[in-house]
Amino acid sequence: MIPRLAHPASVEAIPAGFVEHLIEAGFRGDIETGAASRTVYSTDNSIYQVEPQAILFPRDAADLKIMACLVSDPAYRHVVIAPRGGGTGTNGQSLTHGIVVDCSRHMNRILEIDPVRRIARVEAGVVKDQLNRALKPHGLFFAPELSTSNRATIGGMISTDACGQGSCLYGKTSNHVLALRVVLTDGTDFWSHPLARAGLDEVLARDDRIGHVYRTVERITREKQARIGEVFPNLNRYMTGYDLAHVRRDDGVFDLNAILCGSEGTLALIAEAEVNLLPIPAETALINIRYNDFNAALKDARNLVALKVASVETVDEKVLGLAKGDIVWNAISRFFPEDAAGSANGINIVEVLADDRPSLDLKVAQVIAALESLANVNRLGHTIARGHDEAEAIWAMRKRAVGLLGNVDGAVRPVPFVEDTAVPPENLAAYIREFRALLDGFGLSYGMFGHVDAGVLHVRPALDLVRPDHVPLVRQISDAVVALTRKHGGVLWGEHGKGVRSEYVPEFFGDLYPCLQEIKRAFDPENRLNPGKIASGNDTPLMKIDDVPLRGEFDRVIGDELRLHFDNAAYCNGNGACFDFNETSPMCPSYKATGDRRQSPKGRASLMRQWLRLLAEKGTDPRQAAARVRRAGVLRSLPQRLLNSLNPANASDFSHEIKAAMDSCLSCKACTGQCPVKVSVPAFRSKFLEVYHGRYLRPLKDPLVASIEVLLPWFARVRPLYNVVASTRLGQVTTRLFGLTALPTMPALSLAREARRMGVAVARAEDLGRLTPEERRSIVVFVVDAFTAHFDPDVALAAIRLARKLGFEPLLAGPHVNGKALHVHGYLARFEASAQRTARDLQEIADLGIPLVGLDPSMTLAFRSEYRTLPGTPLKAVVSLPQEWLVSVLPAAAIKPASSTKTFRLMAHCTEKTNAAASMGAWTSIFRRLGVDLSLAETGCCGMAGTFGHETRNRGLSEQLYALSWKPVIDGQLESDVVMATGYSCRSQVKTIDRLAVPHPLQILETLVS
Repeated sequence: MIPRLAHPASVEAIPAGFVEHLIEAGFRGDIETGAASRTVYSTDNSIYQVEPQAILFPRDAADLKIMACLVSDPAYRHVVIAPRGGGTGTNGQSLTHGIVVDCSRHMNRILEIDPVRRIARVEAGVVKDQLNRALKPHGLFFAPELSTSNRATIGGMISTDACGQGSCLYGKTSNHVLALRVVLTDGTDFWSHPLARAGLDEVLARDDRIGHVYRTVERITREKQARIGEVFPNLNRYMTGYDLAHVRRDDGVFDLNAILCGSEGTLALIAEAEVNLLPIPAETALINIRYNDFNAALKDARNLVALKVASVETVDEKVLGLAKGDIVWNAISRFFPEDAAGSANGINIVEVLADDRPSLDLKVAQVIAALESLANVNRLGHTIARGHDEAEAIWAMRKRAVGLLGNVDGAVRPVPFVEDTAVPPENLAAYIREFRALLDGFGLSYGMFGHVDAGVLHVRPALDLVRPDHVPLVRQISDAVVALTRKHGGVLWGEHGKGVRSEYVPEFFGDLYPCLQEIKRAFDPENRLNPGKIASGNDTPLMKIDDVPLRGEFDRVIGDELRLHFDNAAYCNGNGACFDFNETSPMCPSYKATGDRRQSPKGRASLMRQWLRLLAEKGTDPRQAAARVRRAGVLRSLPQRLLNSLNPANASDFSHEIKAAMDSCLSCKACTGQCPVKVSVPAFRSKFLEVYHGRYLRPLKDPLVASIEVLLPWFARVRPLYNVVASTRLGQVTTRLFGLTALPTMPALSLAREARRMGVAVARAEDLGRLTPEERRSIVVFVVDAFTAHFDPDVALAAIRLARKLGFEPLLAGPHVNGKALHVHGYLARFEASAQRTARDLQEIADLGIPLVGLDPSMTLAFRSEYRTLPGTPLKAVVSLPQEWLVSVLPAAAIKPASSTKTFRLMAHCTEKTNAAASMGAWTSIFRRLGVDLSLAETGCCGMAGTFGHETRNRGLSEQLYALSWKPVIDGQLESDVVMATGYSCRSQVKTIDRLAVPHPLQILETLVS
């Protein structure tokens, strides 16, 4: 049995009365001070871990002003605050021992779009892709591109002056900021606009904090103008934050935003921004060039940049290899074919843009002609992707490069701390040669990719910062890279901000550093905003890269074996792909619905790491605790679990906070398939629940839900009684007492009875073994899950009829327990026992060369994931999804094209889309074989997710998720539309909420095949 866990804060408690006074002052946002929230916000996408005192989620600028005014109260003079955007910073920019201010939860409104003036006004928490989705109907976009665009907030982009691919064409965020609404630490609410001379004179005369700020910056930029020109590098990726070089523009305008952009929350809190917009390029193409050597790709990039293309991106063999195992590869593999000379060891992606197709064709032809005239023996070949859809698919791979570098086996993994250096592009090849020699000298592996046109290449050395011998390498490599960038005329901070690396600021700026300090004091006299970053306004030292706690230091006590056992939870690098704002993206449904980062894969992984650490400090191995739970049994442990559940001393157990975060997980496994690092929340959630409920009682619903596959045949025998319970008010009140709701009714049609009537036998290995190989080749065995069999048997019957039309003899697998529900709820011992029996039976059939085909995606894919982890001999056979089997047999089938005037749309199951992504194309191929076009609907999670939506506590969240992306598709269908859904739980959700029967694609195919 695991012990009770306390979570002592690693920082001083928030001052007494602060929260109460904040509420009394009218703060309307959320305030979180619990251990779980502090744990989740103690990390970002960096190697560091700093626990805050509290997290505030303001609802608007008024909340920011209230908070700032309270912080300026002498009673709270020691309170410091740090703003946070998407939490994807790689250098600890938003980490603080003070109070985190997160605008992403509530301040995410697009306030105004003016397509004529090409201007948008947004709150700080608006996500870049969210803004661009709203701008697309106007033919406009917010230009600065970055790999985290689906979760990076505009406020965060401004705070780091973010940019990425295409910066030579579009510049940085600061190039597109027209005005900023900021709040200072004294509560001043101010709009910063570029000012002509008259406006500047007016503000210089103000007798307030704003006037003092302007006078300070104006004097420094006037008196130090020559020195500023000498110190600030002339790079595309010029200095971010306190950018004295761009305050006085060539047109005579004075722009304070040059100081604010990139200041990382050290000067002011950003409330709103007014940004300029650009027209979406009408035509685009990507020329994808393969090389046998990465250095050759780098050298060739200079030739490509000279062709005046929109951008050039370079990716090394390590990133490319990792991408081949990622969910994105199926969509782009044809653009990166294998060559006879071997796999590519580097690629250049060349972007070409134009206003019309003829102009694009001409530009592409010019680039190809230049390639042919500049012979390069290291080039293996090239492909061309045309159009926005194909280009976006390739850019998606490039965007995932950062996260993909964390998806390697073992504890030594690429980590960020010197990954965004920038040098003049003409020096890049020589610089990278020396950089690689530096890392090779330490015996380290690494991955490289980046924006060679801008002189930026992202480099992540592979380290395990749990190892004491690896920790000093952060200092040694950082110091060496700083010297290397200076040698080649570059900067350490080319793209991802300074953050913890601020210790190098005084050396870089030299005699201008006191000017930065003076600006800091003008904005923030008491050094309350994100202290220790960029510049210190008092004697508080700047952060140092080896003085800030590392994640690895906290993980050291866990040990390598436990880190590996808990399904990559400890290896979550904070990339934040699970924070995707898009409702139609499968990952992560619970986060999309709640906006609570605790209820995301990143949040749950952070909590799991902390839980493992606290257990290790108590000398408890959760694997041994699980073994003890199994030996004790349910009844023998009942008295102790009852006592623990009732004991008030257990109310503060940190395990309860983990449980609360796990409860909202739908176990859809989108994280398992879409997370670049393959963090699998459902897997470690099950392990956690097993030991958690070894200490505490389970809710009444758990044994019912977990045993549902065993109970359904019994319910079928008393079907009328079951339907009364499921459909009447009295029955529904009764089921709610057990924590269940929205139960489906059972149809009168019985799969077993109807199959017997149709002459379909149950597959038994001993009978099939007596058949000749020729006879076995015509057999297919459908592995029908309990839910489809008892609630939607028409799907199985359609599969049987379709198989016969295709010339096969269909059989049904015998009664079995898949065990998915057991696994989801942490009944792992029972799952293993049931799954081993089922695996043995299925393997015996598969060994005869007979295909096994499942019908429900979630249940079928359990055979490929949960079953592969079984102790002993796991299931080796592949149970195919219907489309995987059909696409393999249809080419040989004698079928005629169907004739239909209807429009066919498929709503696929989340698990299917993310864990068997290649199979989505199979559905379109199958319908195309029948002469019918099929479109895949853009939908996220339906909210049902197996039994999740049938649990009373989850029903509200379930319906909220359905409304996000499924309901618009269902409500928008026309009479001529045929909308299908592959998942049983998805069809059940539609039927429950919209009272519509949505068919499985097999049912439609059976009617189309003649």
